[in-house]
Amino acid sequence: MRYRLTLEYDGGPFVGWQRQAEGASVQGALEDAIAKFSGTRVTVSGAGRTDAGVHAVGQVAHFDLAKPYEPGTVRDALNHFLRPAPAPVVVLDAAVAAADFHARFSATGRHYLFRILNRRSPPALARGHVWHVTQTLDAEAMHEAAQFLVGHHDFTTFRAAECQARSPLKTLDRLDVSRHGDEIHIEASARSFLHHQIRSFAGSLKLVGEGKWQARDLKAALEAKDRAACGPVSPPDGLYLVKVDY
Repeated sequence: MRYRLTLEYDGGPFVGWQRQAEGASVQGALEDAIAKFSGTRVTVSGAGRTDAGVHAVGQVAHFDLAKPYEPGTVRDALNHFLRPAPAPVVVLDAAVAAADFHARFSATGRHYLFRILNRRSPPALARGHVWHVTQTLDAEAMHEAAQFLVGHHDFTTFRAAECQARSPLKTLDRLDVSRHGDEIHIEASARSFLHHQIRSFAGSLKLVGEGKWQARDLKAALEAKDRAACGPVSPPDGLYLVKVDY
């Protein structure tokens, strides 16, 4: 039986989604909980391999078990065994999936949100969940510049050096910037993203918001196809995987 999970987690305590030799991972926490619940050690596949410190409110994962369970039982049992763990992961929903469903390879779209807290005072409740920027940012200028990145491009400039994707060519469907009180939201949608692509966008758009870059500078950075042309990469704190389409 193949099960599909919808997950919410705080990425702060994790080394990232992917299981690693050292440090707690989201994948590892789920696999441990499944083993405690079912007595079976399985591999959990996720829709997005979020980095250390990156959060999720709509991550999707799947795994297989030989014994069938009601989806509600799977959800509640996993949440029970995840609860004692120091790393916060919650199963929002569990469902039986088709045998050929794959959380990563069946996905047709991924949606991310990046939150910037734009005020002088630091965050108290949102600490670790926003990027705190004290200098006032021009969200309209950031949005205007961001439109140069929408479409099919070579995103070498905004790709981490250790990115394992076979090609820097990606199609960005949406990159919107808007202000919501003290927060600026960057919303990005695409079928898939390069490693650190959204954090690279956020760091470069911050330069635009500060007036250090103009829209043409962001366009020139894209056209340079050179990692050195990118602005500083943002911290992971403000990044969320919001939704995955299938």
